[in-house]
Amino acid sequence: MEDVRVVPGPGTRLLGTGEFARRSRLSVKALRLYERQGLLRPASVDPATGYRRYREDQLAPARLVALLRRLDMPLALVGTIVAAPEDRRSDLVARYWDGVEHRMAVQRALAAHLRVVLAGGEGLSDMYEIRQRDVAAQVVLTEQRHLRQPELVEWIGAAMVRAERAAAPFGGAAGAPYVVYHGEVNEDSDGPVELCFPIEPGGAEVTAAHRVEEAHREAYARLPKAHVVFPQILSAFDAVAAWLEENGHAVAGAPREVYFTDFAAAGPGDEVCDVAFPMR
Repeated sequence: MEDVRVVPGPGTRLLGTGEFARRSRLSVKALRLYERQGLLRPASVDPATGYRRYREDQLAPARLVALLRRLDMPLALVGTIVAAPEDRRSDLVARYWDGVEHRMAVQRALAAHLRVVLAGGEGLSDMYEIRQRDVAAQVVLTEQRHLRQPELVEWIGAAMVRAERAAAPFGGAAGAPYVVYHGEVNEDSDGPVELCFPIEPGGAEVTAAHRVEEAHREAYARLPKAHVVFPQILSAFDAVAAWLEENGHAVAGAPREVYFTDFAAAGPGDEVCDVAFPMR
């Protein structure tokens, strides 16, 4: 075994594995794992006995490792944070925890969706508040595609960018853009799907693909970002459709998702999207 001895500085004490493990709050097994990962190397390894020693000043990073692992943080990210300058560590932890909270919110929404599905729809009406509104006639730039669910999110994002570019000569968006589902979109069915981007053309000629969305009344459910994920978003579509039927209304057009705020900048609990059905 190669000796990886590091000469301690003046006044730096070397600790055996047992004492270091106890004081760092890490098990001996964990220390061996972190050594293999290059995350926390001993100050020295005796080439004859394999006996490991750690410097006393390695306790602080070792304790940091122990705390980060209690957040279920992957070892690669733990290594990045331990090696980062001290003024960057807090931001890295915050970014990681934002991701954890987003995943938990998404999983919570999925669990709620599964409970409703497995209960045969029982409790669906309690998940969302159904509201109504009148929508004025709009001129909308459009882009339509046949695609399946795994391609949907990427296409929506790219189509939004293209629509924003095309809308720039007219002063940008004149209302919340929305995605219309003219057919089922899942792993087997491909829509079609239509992105609609409202504009105010005034007297200017519109050369890009466009149409007029007629005035209508619609019922809708407002969703936080964590719910705007397949398949749990289907619960919102089912809830609005069930509300229409229970209240004696008919569906008057294809269902849609209305994106009324900056989706990318929103947190998992922020409201970002309405699932809406034109009604009569």
